[in-house]
Amino acid sequence: MSRNAATLTGFTAILLWSTLALATSATGAVPPFLLTALTFAIGGSVGLLAGLMRGVGLGVFRQPWPVWLHGVGGLFGYHFFYFSALKLAPPAEAGLIAYLWPLLIVLLSAFLPGERLRVAHVAGALMGLAGTIVLLGARAGGLGFSPDYLPGYAAAGVCAVVWSVYSVASRRFESVPTEVVAGFCLATAVLSVPCHLLFEPAIWPNGAHEWLAVLALGIGPVGIAFYTWDIGMKRGDIRLLGVASYAAPVLSTLLLIAAGFAAASWSLALACALIVGGAAVATLLARR
Repeated sequence: MSRNAATLTGFTAILLWSTLALATSATGAVPPFLLTALTFAIGGSVGLLAGLMRGVGLGVFRQPWPVWLHGVGGLFGYHFFYFSALKLAPPAEAGLIAYLWPLLIVLLSAFLPGERLRVAHVAGALMGLAGTIVLLGARAGGLGFSPDYLPGYAAAGVCAVVWSVYSVASRRFESVPTEVVAGFCLATAVLSVPCHLLFEPAIWPNGAHEWLAVLALGIGPVGIAFYTWDIGMKRGDIRLLGVASYAAPVLSTLLLIAAGFAAASWSLALACALIVGGAAVATLLARR
């Protein structure tokens, strides 16, 4: 697969993640770790079946322990610290800190062999971060960081570091087939079960529409997205994908507006301008 094709494949993960908010809202009151266990079980099963249909045997999962530490640590670690942050701090502030991961991906890519980090990449990522600040700040009616929520802020920071390191380090495991991500997903589902039992009530999906929403999450944003992101990180333009990741919260808001769950605003327009401008800066100026 060419670099451009892998980058476009990685973009599909960003598009799928933009549907998370809308799809999650349709799952009702299902608590986070239970939802993680259900959706990752579905996503892992989809990848496993797809691999078997293509003739990829179960032997593909015989990988060295660093591969499993990287994959399971990335997927489960991100979700564990993200949900912990949301419990310990206001969602807007926790979400903003957690969404430092695209900027960190751009910065960490400088340590990869053959990659050159340019000022335009950093400028584009900072513009995307500014757009996210505008968007999340407008949703919450303003951002107010308080020392009372330091544990939550710390968990959100760890969450951002875990996902950015997982993403960039995927290039180090380029020889590992993407089919192995199915094993990472299934392991994440298993690890989420004790977290659910320890930290939250058992509220299962209610009715066919909520189960369909869980199924859709497991197939798309939690399933296919992680496979396409793996391809993009291993073979695509990491810096451009990092900058483009800031489009996910804007696209998510646009979908919520289209579905009637949110209203259009000038802050959304400004966030769009900043994020699109950041992507243009990172793409056009960096190539020049």
